[in-house]
Amino acid sequence: MQTITIQAGRFFELLKRDNISMWSIFEQMIDGEEKMLVFTDEQEQVLMRYALPASPEKLQEDQATFTGLFAEKLAKQSS
Repeated sequence: MQTITIQAGRFFELLKRDNISMWSIFEQMIDGEEKMLVFTDEQEQVLMRYALPASPEKLQEDQATFTGLFAEKLAKQSS
């Protein structure tokens, strides 16, 4: 499995600047092989890891799961 390291701050700034969804970027990276995306902070400390799936269908499932989990976290923080 190929490992790709992404500096999270810069990545999300780029997405915001260009008004692009991270899921559309991930979909463009799919080539039939799983990849491990490692998001780091400015000090190169690992913030999170994501196993990019080999198919767009699995990516859509991941997106739905992520959206639900993120909404739950936001709701808990608001409480």
